[in-house]
Amino acid sequence: MSKTVVFLLSFLLLGSAYAQEVDPNEWDFGKVKQGKVLVHEFVLKNESDKVLNITNIHTSCGCTVSKAGKESLKPKESTKIKITFNTRGYSGQTKQHAYVNTDSPDNPIIRFIIKAEVVKEVK
Repeated sequence: MSKTVVFLLSFLLLGSAYAQEVDPNEWDFGKVKQGKVLVHEFVLKNESDKVLNITNIHTSCGCTVSKAGKESLKPKESTKIKITFNTRGYSGQTKQHAYVNTDSPDNPIIRFIIKAEVVKEVK
């Protein structure tokens, strides 16, 4: 019985060490073929009790484009932030960023990240 308890405790402790927290502002496409255009939509929600205005969106390079569904969000309202990444010319692990600038004094810049491992052929 004591061996079983020790095993279960060890399993629970080690199992929790491998648990990963998922960041809602990050998306990993995994392995993708070079030249593919990747698209992901994030959700941006206004958690405040005031109107949130998106003042600008820019990306980390010209290969990535980002667009918001709405530019003004009422309290508790959401919009989609669409990010498109053209993998042409890339290989290996890559990470691109989209920066959403808002008029919020508490969170003036919201960063979204997309990642991929770009390969010549997906196996």
